[in-house]
Amino acid sequence: MKAMPGRIRIIGGHLRNSRLDVPDLPGLRPTAERVRETLFNWLAPTIAGVRVLDLCAGTGALGIEALSRGAAAAQFVEPDGRAMDALRSNLARLKADGGEVVQADALGFLRRQPQSFGLVFLDPPFASQLWTTLAQKLEEGGWLAPAAQVYVESPKGVEPAVPANWALHREGHAGDVRYALYRRTGQAPIR
Repeated sequence: MKAMPGRIRIIGGHLRNSRLDVPDLPGLRPTAERVRETLFNWLAPTIAGVRVLDLCAGTGALGIEALSRGAAAAQFVEPDGRAMDALRSNLARLKADGGEVVQADALGFLRRQPQSFGLVFLDPPFASQLWTTLAQKLEEGGWLAPAAQVYVESPKGVEPAVPANWALHREGHAGDVRYALYRRTGQAPIR
């Protein structure tokens, strides 16, 4: 259940009710407003001051929502030039300090020198089926803070395999989407 291309709104924080322009691109699925509301209710006690990675950013709605609610910084990773331009334009128009956009595909980005993030949004295009691969790269590559939280969005009925040290904190369903929040509980066992 996704918002249609055009405009979506930020639902909380200092940017509440601000609109994001959304380009009409194949496969772009902005996370539905009610899903974002539920997710950020779950994150409310821990969002302030956290460093965020919006790994498959698309519209950047998740990362911008995090900035609006007090995240210290958000890095947005997006390979599509049109989506990236719209994201940069939205960040500039909203004066969303702390947002940095990187043009790269998620796998290529995770081959770079790692940085530590306390919250990661993992919502790749459903057709790519990259959840498990990206989750492993995040864990093994040193991208996650010791108690990091990772949000995973997938089609309803699909529960991606995640590292053994990611404990499911909460999950829900909306329309044809499953959304889940995991908490990292320590180092993954070496295989």
